Amino acid sequence: MGLIIQKYGGTSVGSVERIQAVAQRVKTTVEAGNALVVVVSAMGKTTDGLVKLANGLSSNPCSREMDMLLSTGEQVTISLLSMALQEIGQPAISLTGAQVGIVTEPAHTRARILNIDPQRLERHLKEGKVVVVAGFQGTSNNADRDVTTLGRGGSDTSAVALAAALRADCCEIYTDVPGILTTDPRLVEDAQLMDEITSDEMLELASLGAKVLHPRAVEIARNYGVQMVVRSSWTDEPGTRVISPIISARPLQDLELGRPVDAVHFDHDQAKVALLRVADRPGVAAGLFGELAHQGLDVDLIIQSIHEGNSNDIAFTVSKDTLKQAEAVSVAFNPPQGDNQAEVLVDRDVAKVGIVGAGIIGRPSVAAQMFQTLADAGINLQMISTSEVNVSCTVAMEDCDRAIQLLCRTFEVASSPVQTSLRTEQASPPVRGIALDLKQAQLAIRHVPDHPGMAAQIFQALAAKNISIDMVIQSQRSRPVEGVMTRDIAFTVGETDLQVAQHVLKDAADQLGCGPVTADSEVAKLSIVGIGMLGRPGVAAQMFQALAAEQINIQMIATSEIRVSCVIPLTDGVKALKAVHAAFDLGSPHH
Repeated sequence: MGLIIQKYGGTSVGSVERIQAVAQRVKTTVEAGNALVVVVSAMGKTTDGLVKLANGLSSNPCSREMDMLLSTGEQVTISLLSMALQEIGQPAISLTGAQVGIVTEPAHTRARILNIDPQRLERHLKEGKVVVVAGFQGTSNNADRDVTTLGRGGSDTSAVALAAALRADCCEIYTDVPGILTTDPRLVEDAQLMDEITSDEMLELASLGAKVLHPRAVEIARNYGVQMVVRSSWTDEPGTRVISPIISARPLQDLELGRPVDAVHFDHDQAKVALLRVADRPGVAAGLFGELAHQGLDVDLIIQSIHEGNSNDIAFTVSKDTLKQAEAVSVAFNPPQGDNQAEVLVDRDVAKVGIVGAGIIGRPSVAAQMFQTLADAGINLQMISTSEVNVSCTVAMEDCDRAIQLLCRTFEVASSPVQTSLRTEQASPPVRGIALDLKQAQLAIRHVPDHPGMAAQIFQALAAKNISIDMVIQSQRSRPVEGVMTRDIAFTVGETDLQVAQHVLKDAADQLGCGPVTADSEVAKLSIVGIGMLGRPGVAAQMFQALAAEQINIQMIATSEIRVSCVIPLTDGVKALKAVHAAFDLGSPHH
């Protein structure tokens, strides 16, 4: 007999008939010999209606009262579903977040779960009851014991957290789609259902805007080894399995505020090639990385910074033994012509150091803390790459061991060579899914003095405003401004954070003696994600070639181990998504 957590979203419980259908499905699962906890969202558009009522009374409703109000939506559903179950002869009891022992930090409207006391739940399960739980809510850990809500995707988060606390065999997320698709089916008609996906891949896709699962839910699943399935509530199809590594039992204390960093990884076998002043036009990245792939050269980090005039800089790392070959390809590709001063720089004395852990991007202070730690030690960052599960940077080889020790101490973790971060799965497709984010903006701060600590100060200031940044790129081209060598730093933020981020950057630029701050909200971010790209040369090149064939210019490139992201013009977003989806053959039924 297994213990299963099932979660049903708002559309799945949107009417009396749908609640009855859910009750029938729950009873069938129990009759198959399982113990069951069911987590539900508010019915249909209930939450929207409650928000509208609040806004009708107040222009700026108090967040505590909003939690009191919004938590009622789920309470309606739990009592109705319990009645529906009892009506068909299935013993059931409904419980609020507080009654099942979900304790959170006292942050209203976006609380994180600290602990769950499962005693009452376990008692009701032993009595043979189905326990129907209100998702999205808990109580604060202070003396007031206030009602708190968990923010967007909160019912998913509740369900996976309960699965972790009860060590459930599986957490099934029922929704209005058949599972997790290769991309957004509203934009690409032939998007295909995946049979399975790893939690690392799902974290990347969720953080890039794939709406099926919230990153916080996937983060808990990954940290506690919870096996998940995303299925349609209208059919009996198997859906998509989200596979998490089986790990040794972690304490449930500080469930969502536990250590965001699992390990420090390093790689001594890195060499850097930088092409300066490459022509800024479609097809350039495709040509360069296509030729590197053609020669079987496996490229690790790739960054392309924002353009300056009509040229761009592209930098990448390869293993030391392939540096000569990579340099030859780059020189042939970027010969000096006329007065464009094209240049290829190589550096074999670099190493890559990174922190790895679920939910790094969701906590902006983590990357800032990493940069600050290295800055305090006078270690300069050369290339920076960020993703949902990884922040990596290249440093001078002589600084590598010191950087590893400092980061291990700061984040209280052990270090290991980079090869162990994710095992290469040759059976996996090179690209599992593709995400397009049309609500991104690109920010750049020009002429940042090239001293240790500059990036740290800029990102600390953004982290203080809780602004999540992505695709951080430090330009390879340094230029003297009033006798000081400087570089540009660019990154992407969500559109909603743009204004605040701009203010923060302008203040930082004034304080640090940097140049102008530029912003562009007419951009989209296109990302490919897949564990199968590890150790397979040419995956990025294939993406760039698909964009070049459509004459789409790439404005920025950033990569991590299992992801390649490009910033492209907003107007080209959907066209680019379709082209790249087709290039990796993700629309054909055999996937």
